[in-house]
Amino acid sequence: MAHVGYIDRSGLGELVAAYTTAANQGGSLKLLNLQSKAKDLMQLTKLYTVFAVFEDESTAVASFEAVAKA
Repeated sequence: MAHVGYIDRSGLGELVAAYTTAANQGGSLKLLNLQSKAKDLMQLTKLYTVFAVFEDESTAVASFEAVAKA
């Protein structure tokens, strides 16, 4: 998401739909490198509590591995 400078409500809807689809199939969706406006929007809409958000790619990848081992 490093190059996404703006997300509107349809973009948020797509993220939520992708999250739901992944979760329904036993997967997960995590966000990496949100820009400041996207971070603000995630906090404003409380979606920060839904999505796992990471600043570092290796940490994000490791979080998938940690779930797989559990």
